[in-house]
Amino acid sequence: MDRILDFSEEPASLSARIGLLVIERKDKPEITMPFTDIAVIITSHPQVHYTNAALAGLMEACGAFIVCNNKYLPVGMLLPIVGHSTQGERFLKQTQASLPTCKQIWRHIVSKKIYNQGKLLQELYGEDQGLMAMSKNVKSGDSENLEGWASRRYWPKIFGTPEFSRDREAEDQNRFLNYGYTVLRAITARAICGAGLHPSLGVHHHNRYDAYCLADDLMEPFRPIVDKAVVQLVKEKGVATPLDKEAKAAIIGSLTGRFKLENEERTLFDILSRTASSLAAIFEGKTDELILPDI
Repeated sequence: MDRILDFSEEPASLSARIGLLVIERKDKPEITMPFTDIAVIITSHPQVHYTNAALAGLMEACGAFIVCNNKYLPVGMLLPIVGHSTQGERFLKQTQASLPTCKQIWRHIVSKKIYNQGKLLQELYGEDQGLMAMSKNVKSGDSENLEGWASRRYWPKIFGTPEFSRDREAEDQNRFLNYGYTVLRAITARAICGAGLHPSLGVHHHNRYDAYCLADDLMEPFRPIVDKAVVQLVKEKGVATPLDKEAKAAIIGSLTGRFKLENEERTLFDILSRTASSLAAIFEGKTDELILPDI
């Protein structure tokens, strides 16, 4: 079982005991759960304390740990450094990936992202703005920047407000998108580490200050999951609703649902694990197919 725990509402103490995370809160019964059940821990409250043993237990179980600032927005992430028996060999193959291979991987990623954006618009408003057709025309490396063209059609439509734009600093729907994308990024990075790949070595994103370039690449087709949850949240609560426990629960809930892959219902954690493993197989020359779902 993959659980996402967000400690945002009250002080808490996190420690470890024989393979279990121990959660202690004032005037409440102690809670324990296996580290192997936990995908991500998010600490938002300023009075959450945790021991080194708790962090080590989470890392050994291939979990991710996210730290938030005083605005309750994620600002840091801790990931395991050992996640696969042949990690060193896969790191080497990853660094040796040719430019044409990386460009083809990026083509697959962008094509699926645009398709999923169009599919969401179709579901919400009955019109995909031509994105699903556009997704079939993405070339190697997205040389024509169809990702950018799709974005210019997508964002003015997704919330039904033509003036909306994606702005990480804005205090509107972007607050919820920032939170959801960061959790998605952690889940993606966790899957990448589990597949024995290095999250810093991207196929498209390259930034000397970004330790998770590959996670930024691989999460792209999954972003509409968060977008859909935020659309529903804003529709029910309004743009000005705070990023509180209920809002976070709604966003996290969207990431813990089930999605269809190869005619089977699977969790996002399972799908991302398969996606990351297929990427490793591409680097090793075993396949040229990147497993990505329609969501």
